[in-house]
Amino acid sequence: MVSVNQQPSSMPQPPLPEDLIFTELMTLLQAQERTAEQLQAVTETYLYARQKHEGQIRKNGENYITHPVAVALMLAQMEMDTPTVQAALLHDVLEDTDAKPEEIKARFGSVVLKIVEGVTKLGKYKFSSTEERQAENFRKMFLAMADDGRVIILKLTDRLHNMRTLDFLKPEKQRRIAQETLEIFAPLANWASMGNFRAELEDLSLQYLYPEAYQQIRQELEATRQERDQTMAMIKEKIQSQLAQMGIHTAKIYGRVKNYYSIFKKMQRQDKGLNDIYDISALRVIVPQEHECYQVLGIIHNAFRPIPGRFKDYIAIPKNNDYRSLHTTMIGPAGRPVEVQIRTWDMHRQAEEGIASHWKYKSSGSVSTSDREAELITNLRKRIEAARESTDSAKDCVDSITDLFTDEVYVLTPKGQVLDLPKGSTPVDFAYRIHTEVGHACSGALVNGKLVPLSYLLSTGDFVEIITNKKSTPRLDWINFVKTNQAKGRIRQWFKKNFREAHEQQGRQLLEAELTRAKVDEWVRNGRLLAVAQELNYSNLEDMFMALGYGELTLSRITNRLRRAELLADQSHRQEQRLKIPPAGAHASHSAAKAEQSIEGLKGLLYSLARCCTPVPGDPIVGVVTRSRGVMIHREDCGNLVNANPNRLMVVSWEGDVDMNSTHRVTLELLVIDRMGVLKDVLTQIADARTNLSGARVKQTNTDHTVVIEVVIDIRDLDHLESVKRAILSVSDVLSVKRQHYRPNRS
Repeated sequence: MVSVNQQPSSMPQPPLPEDLIFTELMTLLQAQERTAEQLQAVTETYLYARQKHEGQIRKNGENYITHPVAVALMLAQMEMDTPTVQAALLHDVLEDTDAKPEEIKARFGSVVLKIVEGVTKLGKYKFSSTEERQAENFRKMFLAMADDGRVIILKLTDRLHNMRTLDFLKPEKQRRIAQETLEIFAPLANWASMGNFRAELEDLSLQYLYPEAYQQIRQELEATRQERDQTMAMIKEKIQSQLAQMGIHTAKIYGRVKNYYSIFKKMQRQDKGLNDIYDISALRVIVPQEHECYQVLGIIHNAFRPIPGRFKDYIAIPKNNDYRSLHTTMIGPAGRPVEVQIRTWDMHRQAEEGIASHWKYKSSGSVSTSDREAELITNLRKRIEAARESTDSAKDCVDSITDLFTDEVYVLTPKGQVLDLPKGSTPVDFAYRIHTEVGHACSGALVNGKLVPLSYLLSTGDFVEIITNKKSTPRLDWINFVKTNQAKGRIRQWFKKNFREAHEQQGRQLLEAELTRAKVDEWVRNGRLLAVAQELNYSNLEDMFMALGYGELTLSRITNRLRRAELLADQSHRQEQRLKIPPAGAHASHSAAKAEQSIEGLKGLLYSLARCCTPVPGDPIVGVVTRSRGVMIHREDCGNLVNANPNRLMVVSWEGDVDMNSTHRVTLELLVIDRMGVLKDVLTQIADARTNLSGARVKQTNTDHTVVIEVVIDIRDLDHLESVKRAILSVSDVLSVKRQHYRPNRS
């Protein structure tokens, strides 16, 4: 073994924890008959990673390198190939140190670099929100998974070790990581058919999210363990006796208790206590041959009374993660239900190790993936590509991909093709799974030959036929009952696309009504209107018209831009008076003494920020000279400027840096899909953006299952406002966010 001590010491020093773990790692790799070259490569990788992470400390006080070495040891215990072990040692260097990809490739090879990059977060890029950053992280991870299954295995192992060492973090961070693990990584482990990982990730998440429930389940299971063991021993003895009579002597039978989280979910779903959950124990029977599984099933059904409707044949129809087994539930001693799972050894290895079993190191030094793993990865790649096409944001893309990881039902097309859908799916989900256009044109559905509502919940074994109509279009209320994020994303995308065309036409008509069609056509020809569009950050006229029709842009802002240009032209022959307004104008008015310090060239002039349009630093603004209140500062798109005397208008602008302690009140109007909890989600995003909320109310309820919500927030400047709007729009059911334009002055 190559020594890891780089410098001699005159005093004997106790070995560091990371060196002890590394020694254990190398001992294990030697026992697996890794080649001398591979052992040397792992040692060099460790020394490089230790040097790069030097000085970095984990929350538990240990050197940071203990984490990647521990992850590498876990992967070696799973007999993963050498590049994966090396990648585990390096999996944080690109994110947390000054290591460069080119250096990793040159020293350790392109395969190791590819795996490391697959699990590296996007820490060095800027995003509008924490949620967007994490969604991009997951999308990047899924893309890497679709290219190499070892990325999945390393990422799950990394997460499992982090969950095992979560005690030293703050409670709020523990809960956040646990929730993320429960929503993303445990389902991912289930999809990868790594059953042991899934169960431990779920139980660790439960421990931090619901500690009281976790402790209650643990204590009660321990209190009833002896009774439960006796019951399982009786059942096991009876089954073994029956199998022996049929000449089956090679079966292994053992009992197991469902993991804590599965029990917790059942208690929540059925609103019962632990004492009322009868099937917390399960029996597993493992036999050599597939045909013996069905023999065992018949013997068990003959010895115990099966419960109708509780038999599932996952051998004939495997789950989408290649899980295969027979499941049945029978009435055991004392009338309590007991679940029995029957499988072969190959099926058992697949259920426990999943795709990791295909990357195991062999003495030849090679690994090989199975056709089924290739099929799983291909399926993931197709889902990612479909999600990217049907969604506009990283979060929606990730939501669509995670449909793969949920519990599923298996339904059949009229041609007999089996499709897997998340549990709770409807005919609309089925239609969009077939093709986007089938979903858009869906007008009805037949399930097992009978006409059913489109909100009907599909069950395993259903034959589904979609009735289409070329004149049919999606309905917005479908989003309230469809299950798959794929269907939700494509419904929303359809509405955005089709409303865009209508809004573009509506916007042009509004402008023509204000300025006459001839005038608009003239300005289009001479490019004046295009110049205004570009000033307003729209690349073309169509985008500006769409924004006008959609309500994102106001008619007065366009017309005031045109009037502003005329005003500048009129003032060119005389001395230009240009007010410079300090951005820290949190108060409605300023004294003449204060004005002397902030207004260039206009000593003693009073000014106020108009309450009708509430301008904030960054807004284009216009000054209006009043008779008694000095200069009133309006937003350029304020509708009240239409009635202003052109001779009283002044060109003004903001001056200086933004005062971070000064805020301006702004009202936003949100169009959202009407569902329970949507307002809570919106308010959470506002709070996460570190923004004070002054008020919120439902302003209007529409007949198309949408509502208009009005929120009042305090913001510093236009950039702050835009970041809040982006955060609110990240909520999937928010269709639009508009700033309230102005309140008309009452005469």
